[in-house]
Amino acid sequence: MLKNAIGREIPERIEGLGELTPYQGPFAIRPKNRRRGPQLRQVEPGEKKLLPNLEKALIETGAHDGMTISFHHHFREGDYLLDKVIDAAARIGLKNLVIAPSSLTNVHSSLIEHIKNGVIKRIETSGLRGSLGEFISKGMMDTPVIIRSHGGRARAIEAGETKIDIAFLSVSSCDNYGNASGCVGRNVCGALGYAMVDAKYAEKVVLVTDTLVDYPNVPASIDQTDVDHIVVIDAIGDSGGIMSGPLRHTSSPRDLLIAEYTAKVVEYSGYFKDGFSIQSGSGGASLAVARFLRDKMLEKNITASFMMGGISAQHTVMLKEGFVRKLYDTQTFDLEAVKSLAENPNHVEISAAYYANPHSKGAVVNCLDVGILSALEIDTDFNVNVITGSDGIIRGASGGHSDIAAGAKLKIVIAPLVRKRMPIVVDRVNTVTTPGETIDVLVTDWGIAVNQKQPELMAVLGKTGLPLYDIKELQEKAESITGRPDLIKYTDRIVGIVEYRDGSIIDVIRQVM
Repeated sequence: MLKNAIGREIPERIEGLGELTPYQGPFAIRPKNRRRGPQLRQVEPGEKKLLPNLEKALIETGAHDGMTISFHHHFREGDYLLDKVIDAAARIGLKNLVIAPSSLTNVHSSLIEHIKNGVIKRIETSGLRGSLGEFISKGMMDTPVIIRSHGGRARAIEAGETKIDIAFLSVSSCDNYGNASGCVGRNVCGALGYAMVDAKYAEKVVLVTDTLVDYPNVPASIDQTDVDHIVVIDAIGDSGGIMSGPLRHTSSPRDLLIAEYTAKVVEYSGYFKDGFSIQSGSGGASLAVARFLRDKMLEKNITASFMMGGISAQHTVMLKEGFVRKLYDTQTFDLEAVKSLAENPNHVEISAAYYANPHSKGAVVNCLDVGILSALEIDTDFNVNVITGSDGIIRGASGGHSDIAAGAKLKIVIAPLVRKRMPIVVDRVNTVTTPGETIDVLVTDWGIAVNQKQPELMAVLGKTGLPLYDIKELQEKAESITGRPDLIKYTDRIVGIVEYRDGSIIDVIRQVM
């Protein structure tokens, strides 16, 4: 075992994954290789791309045992395609597949049976939830899952670390030559930011739609030059599922207090001025932050240059009202935002690589002034966990968390001090997703802690009357309410590895007892 830069023990090698590089710091590992591209393939005049079903698509694209298949999760809890493709793969007898979806949600529990019967051997993804996360946490897969941030996934695909044999990508509409949109069709999902990367770098690309339209289907998020085949099915997903989980407005006094504190931190930080940029998130408290900032922007006649990330109706209203000039959208989080993306030229769709790939010539996260982030846990070194719950079970996603924290000038984590009788501030988080050296401020309903690495910010906020505490004081407050939680019991077996955005290993996840 080796210790990485934050003191986590990392194995030198894992069977089935190879040698591992320990995390060394947010910008310690520089790119050394070239972008990987698919084999060139010519489509001649008159050649048809339409195929009758998913089984035929697997056969025509050369599907074989042990191959890697990718998917996107823009439909979130409304996704139908991943299960349909894996079912088709099982029917034609494929085994030992590596699946590389941009994330997995509660609707993908049926994958458990395909892991048990040998169809799926390994998973690379950003997140796991529900019974599938519990199944993996209990050591039921032979090879650990790889968890990456959104920027880290784009980097791994472009660098060839994740070599996608076939990308199966659900699109809301498509013409017969492969021009596709997420904003037009019977089941819309909005931006296709994750799918764009897969379409560019996969060896073979199969678009799957339930709305075939006349040529040309433009503007296209994925264009015909990247597409091998098209399959039309009855339903690719349920648009209602894109607005799920934490995507909600809040009337909770606790959330509103956190949001009010956060807005004041932004206001007094020195970054709140005309032309500032922000990623505010789409959870209840994060949406409330945007509403509080809107009022302050109106008062001070300030306009944001851009907002970005998962875009919701709250962001599109601010765009319409003139509080923000542009929206950058990698993933759309409700149907109002889908409509905005389709109609408003200042609502701009971007790929996950453009958004957050650290080994590019400039990701948008580098242009952010303020990033507002969530947490399942944060420790007294400001390390953040958004992957495993208080029971050690995988139930979250890395998402763009570490990407935003590395890129933005001011990084604020917001969370209640206590959640379900468990303290959020702890000595040592179960799993590190984002290193504390990239976090500046923690805002809770009981008070605010500033990372000691930011003495100037601490001095500025100290003059505002905001309730400032040392983070260890917040930990003590939390434990005075909940008591000190029992330590989770783990075995030595590793069930997951958490990559930092540069491909190094920031932590491992062990099997719960």
